Amino acid sequence: MVAARTDAVRPGDAVTILYTSGTTGNPKGVVLTHRNVLFEARSSLRTAGADGEIEWVSYLPLAHIAERMLGIYVPQIEGAHVHLVADPAQLLGALGEVRPTRFFGVPRVWEKIKTGVEAKLAMEPDEAKKAGIASAMAVGREYVEALENGGQPSPELTAKYEAMDTAVLGLLRMLLGLDRVEWAASAAAPMPVEVARFFAGLGMRIYDVYGMTETTAAVTACGPDQFKLGTVGKALAGIEVRLAEDGEILARGPVATTGYFRQPEATAELIDADGWVHTGDIGEIDEDGFLRIVDRKKEMIITSSGKNIAPSNIENLLKESPLVGHALVYGEGKPYCVAVLTLDAEIAPLIAAQMGIQGSLAELAQNPEILAVAQAAVDSANERLSRPEQVKSFELLPVEWTAESEELTPTLKLKRRVVHDKYSDVLDRLYG
Repeated sequence: MVAARTDAVRPGDAVTILYTSGTTGNPKGVVLTHRNVLFEARSSLRTAGADGEIEWVSYLPLAHIAERMLGIYVPQIEGAHVHLVADPAQLLGALGEVRPTRFFGVPRVWEKIKTGVEAKLAMEPDEAKKAGIASAMAVGREYVEALENGGQPSPELTAKYEAMDTAVLGLLRMLLGLDRVEWAASAAAPMPVEVARFFAGLGMRIYDVYGMTETTAAVTACGPDQFKLGTVGKALAGIEVRLAEDGEILARGPVATTGYFRQPEATAELIDADGWVHTGDIGEIDEDGFLRIVDRKKEMIITSSGKNIAPSNIENLLKESPLVGHALVYGEGKPYCVAVLTLDAEIAPLIAAQMGIQGSLAELAQNPEILAVAQAAVDSANERLSRPEQVKSFELLPVEWTAESEELTPTLKLKRRVVHDKYSDVLDRLYG
């Protein structure tokens, strides 16, 4: 019976239907075939260049295409030991126990690890030790940056890095449970370049990849042979990527879905007559051929003066403050941009305690000293933004945003429409 069913399977048969997260509209069922999955696995593994044993921590919902590929399909093809984590809140503990050889984190996961490390370093009373760690991380960052775009570090830098890695950086990675990781990646949203540079300071290259459920995960990726901070790499083997006239990223190849389940009109909008998948993302390709994600096409803000603004770029700058958990920038049809911010539920109380302040998140959000720190974060972001992009006013909310509270998807991406609706009174007040 099993043999007969196996023999009856054809490459073009559906292997699964995955539903989109619904950040820009109602969820749609994406039909993926055996050909889609097998081609994606082989092509992405070729770029990843990792060939050792796979010890994997699976913690994202299996409805997410990255977890489906990396936690189910690749292990079936390559062989792997997969550790399942039911509650993502237990991830950091699981990393320390498992010490995986490969690890995938959505940007918010990398941000949380970064803010946790920075908070602990800030509490270190030994200034000499802090300075030593900072010096070691500067060497790590220099070493990783020397590897960009096929570069080779000098023998002097390599020797310096190896010494720092043995004395400091390797120990820091071990404390995080990341010391055995030979391939680390990020996707689902643009990785803030400062987060990538922080991990470069630990001697880690986080390979940013780009794709969507409709392309069976990645169509571009960074890897050992094609790596540049702040980009999502180059097209995978066998996949074409180009930009439309308006900057929208288009992709074509054997990874493209056959369409949305029972939605022919939506399918026609997704895939044009020439087979190009219209991703809905705006991108830029640099002189070396590396793709950088600007923002979702539907999420670009056009102010009342006609300025086009990418909100995610501003939000990433705001979240560089360890105090800030999440940020949403708003300004569609308005004369200027405003923001709503939330406190980081884990780090904000630690920062407050250092300042001699106690209280719940709601109480901290109203504390003048905490508000001053939030204002400093806004001011710091504004210094690196053009005038139309600058945040003119903000409000620090007395709540935390989670997938359960509706503002985030299960992979911790913002549901902008939900935030706009839920906090419409706050947004109105910021323009008052």
